[in-house]
Amino acid sequence: MKAIFYRSFGDADVLELGELPEPTLGPDAVLIRVKAASVNPADWKAREGYFAPIMDAVFPVVPGWDVAGVVERTGLGVTEYARGTRSSAMSVRTSSPGGASPS
Repeated sequence: MKAIFYRSFGDADVLELGELPEPTLGPDAVLIRVKAASVNPADWKAREGYFAPIMDAVFPVVPGWDVAGVVERTGLGVTEYARGTRSSAMSVRTSSPGGASPS
């Protein structure tokens, strides 16, 4: 997937544009094909490491907690949403791209 991401904490210079693997979905997760995203203050504070004492960062991090788009895939336990459903969300990624959820 094409994404803007960062591999370490820092200012805006740590942001990269590139390809990342699609994230692995847990049973209660939804993958949204994002059509629009906004950057709110939490995004830049997380990028600069302010939340490190209370929130684990799984690098690379894709910023943009506020998103709107279309449901692409759902986890096995998701019954409220189906592929193609329009959605908006405040999302927090709980797994690394292509990897397992952090413990």
